[in-house]
Amino acid sequence: MIQAQATARYVRTSAQKAGLVLALIRGKDVNRALATLKFTRKGIAEDVAKVLRSAIANAQNKDGFSGDVDRLYVSACYANQGPSAKRVRPAPMGRAFRVLKRTAHLTVHVSERPEQIVAVAAEAAPKRARGRR
Repeated sequence: MIQAQATARYVRTSAQKAGLVLALIRGKDVNRALATLKFTRKGIAEDVAKVLRSAIANAQNKDGFSGDVDRLYVSACYANQGPSAKRVRPAPMGRAFRVLKRTAHLTVHVSERPEQIVAVAAEAAPKRARGRR
């Protein structure tokens, strides 16, 4: 079973905002995750998609990869807090307020699904389609 990861460091967003988008793709197939990110209305979704595509490429370059990208899924994804840049904003009466410009480190892990699970999911897909009308 192939596992690969990709990391984007010092991305200019907070880890909390990035975590909301990463929660949308956790556990999904890579094609469905990319489609989800394409239509997500958050600025960080573009950066997450770039990291996901990098993780897919890393999996394809590993020895022992079956060559079937459809078997890959997002096994884990998370955002850790990076260093914060401290800035000063002028305030009334000569005071100053501190502004924190936060950064985040985005990590996406992809893994290959076992052969049996892929076969069972392919058989179950038409049954679900018939029930939804």
